[in-house]
Amino acid sequence: MSPDENRDKNRATAAAILPLVGGPDNIGSVAHCMTRLRLGLHDRTLVDVPALRAVPGVLGLVEDEATCQIVLGPGAVARVTPAFEALVAEGRTAPPARPPVTAQELAARGAALKDARTARNATPFKRFLRRIANVFVPLIPALIGCGIVAGLGGLLANLGAFPALVPALAAIGSGFMSLIAVFVGHNTAKEFGGTPVLGGAVAAVVVFPGVAKVDAFGQHLSPGQGGVLGALAAALLAVRVERWCRRRVPQALDVLLTPTLTVLVPGLVTLYGLMTVAGALSTGIGTLADRLLATGGAVAGLVMGGLFLPLVMLGLHQALIPLHTTLIQQSGHTVLLPILAMAGAGQVGAALAVYCRLPHNLSLRATIRSALPAGLLGVGEPLIYGVSLPLGRPFVTACAGGAAGGAFIGLFNQLGMAFGATAIGPSGWALFPLLDGTAGPAATLAVYAGGLLTGYLTGFAATYFFGFTRRMLDELNADPQPTPTAHPGPTTEPALT
Repeated sequence: MSPDENRDKNRATAAAILPLVGGPDNIGSVAHCMTRLRLGLHDRTLVDVPALRAVPGVLGLVEDEATCQIVLGPGAVARVTPAFEALVAEGRTAPPARPPVTAQELAARGAALKDARTARNATPFKRFLRRIANVFVPLIPALIGCGIVAGLGGLLANLGAFPALVPALAAIGSGFMSLIAVFVGHNTAKEFGGTPVLGGAVAAVVVFPGVAKVDAFGQHLSPGQGGVLGALAAALLAVRVERWCRRRVPQALDVLLTPTLTVLVPGLVTLYGLMTVAGALSTGIGTLADRLLATGGAVAGLVMGGLFLPLVMLGLHQALIPLHTTLIQQSGHTVLLPILAMAGAGQVGAALAVYCRLPHNLSLRATIRSALPAGLLGVGEPLIYGVSLPLGRPFVTACAGGAAGGAFIGLFNQLGMAFGATAIGPSGWALFPLLDGTAGPAATLAVYAGGLLTGYLTGFAATYFFGFTRRMLDELNADPQPTPTAHPGPTTEPALT
């Protein structure tokens, strides 16, 4: 299917959904996670549930107190959401009346800030990064599952328990990672408009054991050399070659020549160039990450932990997935993820301080209560867009909490207690089962827990004492309406925070 046909299909799905949820004027917020379109609605009674479930492309419907969640599936939801947002913007008859300073208004401010910042940052390069992220996001469930299985196998091996089961768990946990290049190639071709199976076929060259017999300019290649970066580059080249063939190869020969050239040309370029270059780049990434944390871990952790929330706010954090995946392929874990997870800890601490400082704003306190469990598990967007970002100062103080937690984790890396996450996706408390380090499980878990606690306390203290002006406190505590409203901000796939 061509890109234009894809856009038409996505817009048709969005157009079918919109009237069944009450039309444009009933939409309070629009967001999506890895699989669901999440809508904040003004009037939930306007939703036509049976008709909505019957819309082609809708895989299910989940309703909770926070949002109306329409399950569209990974990949599809990221394409339907922009079309839905465009239809909502086109269909609104008039801007809503300005409500008092409640959770609803703060959520609207947060959504507006997100849209404005995203629009300002919609450069070709950043759009390309988001498309690269779309290649890896569908792989996250497998990365999580296999990472936990591999961690369980390692734990049993260390304990000497169930020795017959350990090899089986190792095979299950490592099988996906050994072939992840094929999945990356498949998804790359699918995302960039090529034939997915051809992208996977070219990327499979990277992990084929027989490449060890190939002499590339005097050096024999190694299976897996270049990793996911090599697979990504190979599949991108395959898409370009396929498009060229579709335009120039006669239709009678297209079925034979196009797939042959799409596999042959990028395959040769991969063997005699891309694998070597991508291998050097992958090795450089791993070496740089290790040296950065070994020599300046506290400072590096402070910078990364403090700047990660703005990346999440713009959705650019997904562009780090290839780096995480490369590190996991090389060393079995990514040392960056536990540090970046501290940004979520700072956000939780800031939200708790807002809760304490605004005892009379019942609607905002209800929002925090509903969003806090997700925040503890590392999903920070509900608190970002529903609480801290529209308030302004608490967003900055939340970043301070993330910086403090990141510095704590980085310091222990600098002291020789290096550790990381065996998979990407989970964060916050959900990251505990995926931690792996050189100092043993108990010490690794203790350091990570200490980082979370540092982030919580610093985010709380910074927000409590510096997160509000007197005027802000007077305005926000003046809300007399006990209207409990759940967070309307987006909840994404595990946020890599």
